[in-house]
Amino acid sequence: MADTAVVVDVPRKSRNNGRKALKQKNPSSSSPSLSTNEANILAQKLSQQLSPTQAPSPMKSDPLKENHDGLSQPLKGKAAGKGKQSKKSFEKDLQEMQDMLQKLRIEKEKTEELLKEKDEVLKMKDEEIENKGKEQEKLQMELKKLQKMKEFKPNMKFAISMNKGGGFEKKRPSPPYILWCKDQWKEIKKENPEADFKEVSNILGAKWKTIMAEEKKPYEEIYRAEKEVYLQAIAKEKRETEAMKLFEDEHKQKTAMELLEQYLQFKEEAEKETKKKTKKERDPLKPKQPMSAFFLFSNERRAALLADNGNKNVLEAAKIAGEEWKNMTAEQKKPYEEIAKKNKEKYMEEMEVYKQKKEEEALNVKKQEEEMMKLQKQEALQLLKKKEKTDHIIKKTKEKRQQKKQQNSDPNKPKKPASSFLLFSKEARKTLVQERQGINNSTLNALISVKWKELSEEERDVWNAKASEAMEVYKKQMEQYNKSAEEEQQH
Repeated sequence: MADTAVVVDVPRKSRNNGRKALKQKNPSSSSPSLSTNEANILAQKLSQQLSPTQAPSPMKSDPLKENHDGLSQPLKGKAAGKGKQSKKSFEKDLQEMQDMLQKLRIEKEKTEELLKEKDEVLKMKDEEIENKGKEQEKLQMELKKLQKMKEFKPNMKFAISMNKGGGFEKKRPSPPYILWCKDQWKEIKKENPEADFKEVSNILGAKWKTIMAEEKKPYEEIYRAEKEVYLQAIAKEKRETEAMKLFEDEHKQKTAMELLEQYLQFKEEAEKETKKKTKKERDPLKPKQPMSAFFLFSNERRAALLADNGNKNVLEAAKIAGEEWKNMTAEQKKPYEEIAKKNKEKYMEEMEVYKQKKEEEALNVKKQEEEMMKLQKQEALQLLKKKEKTDHIIKKTKEKRQQKKQQNSDPNKPKKPASSFLLFSKEARKTLVQERQGINNSTLNALISVKWKELSEEERDVWNAKASEAMEVYKKQMEQYNKSAEEEQQH
């Protein structure tokens, strides 16, 4: 107990001295006394500076130093414990932070990939929109071209086609029996008033059988005469239609070329033009419709209203004129109505003259078409005559050639022998016809050619040998024939 009391008393005195000594060693500290926290910090620094391998140098026994060490030992233990805990917590936090960073990196990579995918999708969509826009522009351009094509009006005269009906206009002549029935019908109907159509026709049929040939003769003569006229008309019509067909074919070729040239010219002009469509052209000769009484008044009043009030618009002036016209009396309106009436009468007279002119023009056009039709028929007939002449010349030349061949061809002259393929085809044809009855000629020829191609060289040599034998015989015959021909010429 006495030792402990001494130990306690000494440090109290030496505590201040120890602090002073520390103060002298560390002159930077300005405070006269150290707090417990500052002591802990200093202890921690000292513990870090001193490594475990280095041992503290033996100091001389100093009562002040021993007291200081005795006080600093519990402070050092507390600081070391706190340092270890803080170090562990710091390592844990660091590990957590590293894990978090890793997670964030992975998430960042994923988000970047997603963003790239979205960018690609957006690019694709933009390209699709651009392509659609281009397609729409193309379609609009084509539509404009088609609309422009509607305005194409060719300046050419087309050939006037003949009647497009199926048959001929002229009726067939009635046979003698029908002509006789027409004459006898009323008489038989008087004799048999209750008889129907079938009964009357039966009576007429029975009577016609009993009639003599002399009674039938006039009806037969009428029928023959009508038939001749009918046949002549048909022949004429047939000739005309044939001629018109030729003319139309020739005219179509000409018009097609003209139309193509005009269309190409129009297309070039249409592509150059960028202006809007013009309005439908009005006939300049057609008289204009007269203005009504109200319009006459409004035209007169509008000028005055615009002159009085310069700020007013044309629409406002028209509205004021309309209100004034409504408020006007019948006497005030009368002069305008009289002028409108006179203008209308004049317009009606001009319209009648205009209509007459139009009718005359239509008649003239019709006459011109008829004249054109006559001319076209004439041209068509001339073309037909030319064609008939050429056909006749071709026919004659063919006949002459055949006659010459017949004259030149000598029946005693030996015929040229068949080739190896022809000899083979004759034999193959016989066998194929027997095997395949009812076979078509074209398929038969095809089968023969296929079989000929399939033959081996040895098999072909057989047919070539037969053809060469026939050729040698033909040459000998030709030598004999030429000798005999020379002898005949000499005699």
